Amino acid sequence: MILAVLCLSLLVVVLDNTVLNVAIPSITNSLGASTADIQWMINAYSLVLAGLLLTTGSLSDRFGRKRSLLIGLVLFTGGSAFAAFAETSLQLIIARGGMGVGAAFLMPGTLAVLMQIFTPQERPKAIAAWSAVAMMGLALGPVVGGALLEHFWWGSVFLINLPVGLLAITAIALLVPESKDPTSRRADVPGVLLSMVMGIGIVYGIVSVAEHGWGSTQVLVPLAIGVAALTGFILWERRAASPMLDVTLFANKHFTGAVASGALIAFALAGSMFLFTQYLQFVLGYDPLEAGFRVMPLALSVLVINAVSPKVLALLGAARTVLIGLCVVAAGFVALSTVSADGGYAPTLVGMILIGMGVGVAMPASANALMSAIPPERAGIASGLMSTLQEAGNALGVAILGTVMAARFAADLPPFLPDGSERSVGLALGAAAQAPDAPNVIVTVQNAFVSGMSFSLVCGAVAALGAGVVAWTMLRQQPTAGVTSPVVTGAGGQ
Repeated sequence: MILAVLCLSLLVVVLDNTVLNVAIPSITNSLGASTADIQWMINAYSLVLAGLLLTTGSLSDRFGRKRSLLIGLVLFTGGSAFAAFAETSLQLIIARGGMGVGAAFLMPGTLAVLMQIFTPQERPKAIAAWSAVAMMGLALGPVVGGALLEHFWWGSVFLINLPVGLLAITAIALLVPESKDPTSRRADVPGVLLSMVMGIGIVYGIVSVAEHGWGSTQVLVPLAIGVAALTGFILWERRAASPMLDVTLFANKHFTGAVASGALIAFALAGSMFLFTQYLQFVLGYDPLEAGFRVMPLALSVLVINAVSPKVLALLGAARTVLIGLCVVAAGFVALSTVSADGGYAPTLVGMILIGMGVGVAMPASANALMSAIPPERAGIASGLMSTLQEAGNALGVAILGTVMAARFAADLPPFLPDGSERSVGLALGAAAQAPDAPNVIVTVQNAFVSGMSFSLVCGAVAALGAGVVAWTMLRQQPTAGVTSPVVTGAGGQ
């Protein structure tokens, strides 16, 4: 029962992110939002989340993980209500920032509580279910969003969070036991401030790449500030009497391997699926709801394979399990890279099923390896670190693989299209529709996009294989961590 509550809390966050993407056209028309407004609606959430994850993970260890979950759900649910009835773009941006604060408390808290209430023998199954829910949320978002927008106004994509959030708040208050670090630690204020600047600076720089390019001031300045804060954070944490993050954990190769492989998995998945969803809509011609349904096989294969992934982990160990899973993911990316502009949906099905199977094996094993490599009383900060690096991996995947695609796409576009057409496949198709001999020009644009996407998917496959090599190298002969028992109060059990 507790596992279901934790998964429900995670689902609220994951589902909302993908639902928003479907609602963007409706929001633009209703609020008169500019392109910059839309970018800030998305980035306000991402930046706040990236800036706070380490801090909220540390706070959950210090003051209680159940309390962290409840705070996160209250903030996220309240922000959703404000967003649903926003009357201006600014109000919606502020609401999204508040939802980011709530998500920052929620994401580390779910995995940290899971580590406290399940035994080492039960934990792989619990983490497998947790990972499956995360993937289901990503796939269900466009379907749920499209269905809501067919019958209701755009605010419904936020309003749906209210009943789910209230149910989760009630269930956590009644069922989840409190747990926290038994040692008394002083607040690490410099560490908190440096981690915020680090997370916001690096992620803001990365998400600005699509609009401004890698060499622009808008990208280089925040990246430089973020990297400087990262350097200062590491130096401070090494000498602080009560550090927020014990950086000596990185001397543990199992911890480092799990963190690195998880970030690389996020990099490969986010960048590749970002491009693939555009292929479904701009090349194959599906609307957002239809495209959402056609991504569902990926999530369903994750769900099916999760039933056996704990047994695979017990049989093969973390290193081999993650390696095998990521090899299957890479094979799925390669399969998707062979699609064509006129090949239809069927060729994509094999690739998505392979990716889902590989993710269903690799992600739970990687998360379990991370949580097993640290003392239980530090579960919150470890989960926060994992989430922070995965957020950075997501942003980097979209930015780098998107840049790779854009370069190939621009090179293959017809030279007579107007300047700026290379900025997106949507703009290029719009320009192609106005050109003489429009049908043939549209096909040329679609082929150019498929060429760029295919090359990027191969790069995603290389990243997945790289993550597998990291896991194989660093996760072998992993010990079980169990330094100090956490303080748990209240009713326990599953």
